[in-house]
Amino acid sequence: MRIVIVGAGKLGYSIASLLAEGQYDVVVVEADERRREVVKNSLDVLTISGNGCSPSILGDPAVKDADVLIASTDSDEVNMITCLMAKNYGVQHTVARIRNTDYAFNAPELLTQEMNIDLILNPEQITAAEINHILLTPSALDVEEFADGKVRMFEARLPETSEYVGVPLKDIKIPSQILIAMVFRKHKMIIPHGDDILEPGDNVYFVGAHEAITEFEAGFGRVYDKVERALIIGAGRTGRFLAPMLEDQGVFVKVIDKNKDRCQMVAEVLKKGIVLCGDGTDIDFLTEEGVAEADVVICLTDDDKLNLLLALLSKHLGAKKTIVRVARNEYVELMEKVGVDIVLSSRLLSAGEVLRFIRRGGVVSVSLLEGAKAEALELVVSEDSPIAGKTLFEATLPRACLICAIVHEGNSFVPNGNSKLLPNDRVIVFAHNEVVKDIIPLFSPKN
Repeated sequence: MRIVIVGAGKLGYSIASLLAEGQYDVVVVEADERRREVVKNSLDVLTISGNGCSPSILGDPAVKDADVLIASTDSDEVNMITCLMAKNYGVQHTVARIRNTDYAFNAPELLTQEMNIDLILNPEQITAAEINHILLTPSALDVEEFADGKVRMFEARLPETSEYVGVPLKDIKIPSQILIAMVFRKHKMIIPHGDDILEPGDNVYFVGAHEAITEFEAGFGRVYDKVERALIIGAGRTGRFLAPMLEDQGVFVKVIDKNKDRCQMVAEVLKKGIVLCGDGTDIDFLTEEGVAEADVVICLTDDDKLNLLLALLSKHLGAKKTIVRVARNEYVELMEKVGVDIVLSSRLLSAGEVLRFIRRGGVVSVSLLEGAKAEALELVVSEDSPIAGKTLFEATLPRACLICAIVHEGNSFVPNGNSKLLPNDRVIVFAHNEVVKDIIPLFSPKN
């Protein structure tokens, strides 16, 4: 499959990097020679110098025969026109980064029908939705649902006081409908076995039937307070999306930003929340505004380093939980090491949306885990696939993967080695990103 990415800025580079690690033929079009050289020297992709809207570029055989074109330049309008022209030149599917919500809210038909754009990316809206989703389960670092809600994934970081710490997995008493699918320890992926022992600070992924996981989460929830008060520092696009989302969930929201215009825009969309124009790095100001009483402090400024400083400062002043949005993917691991509870990369979340779109077909959904080091895949067993009719013992699956749930005729269960993979079953697989390209063909038709 050939993927063309127009625009090698921060988002375009992140998407190209993620796709280049898979089995995709990636072409990057960039007019800025400096940016193009960076991509050419660091990624295994073909680069083309030029304007993505140019007929000479769109008519290039490497572009016009593409399966998907992703327009990720800094201009919404350029992205829209690029997608429109690409369809006319024969590109099958188009994706556009569009940050101006005026288009999506007031003229959706223009984008989906007139310009025939298949997927619209708004990184700020995607990030806000992810934060809101995580905060609905206070004890979770991440929550995902599969198979139309029949299977649920729950990620939690084990505290030192957890009853599971120091106990071999085979001796841990959890419901039979739940499986410990994966452990991340010091940012290394572990497919767990019976003799493995969990340690404090491990990120543990529990997967199972929705009802069983939901009840299981409640046990973790006893250690955490429900989010009732949120302090958002940064009233940019992400903050303006997130504040009303949290308010709709019954959370009291307080927003801080130095920019008066941004503060005014947030104030217009809030009903009960408070918007303050001030400096989030001012310790006295934060103390006066009750940072210690906040259940969560969410740092959403445009400066990654400032977000880290604000999160650590808030923790020092008594904040119970901190969430940081970063632009640079490489900061995720660093910030988690120094004590930030949850770190989200807008680029990585957006790249994940693109990956879901590209892998549609036999792949129902894709979730990127731990900075894209691993993936949770929901796959459908095709009738003519190499794996159909085989038990898990018989299936030739890579070692760095685990089938953790199967949905057969609407019923979900945790499989064992004798469980058969039957046609049309939905299967949830956890895998290291390096082996995903070997797993998908096993579920697809042989031809």
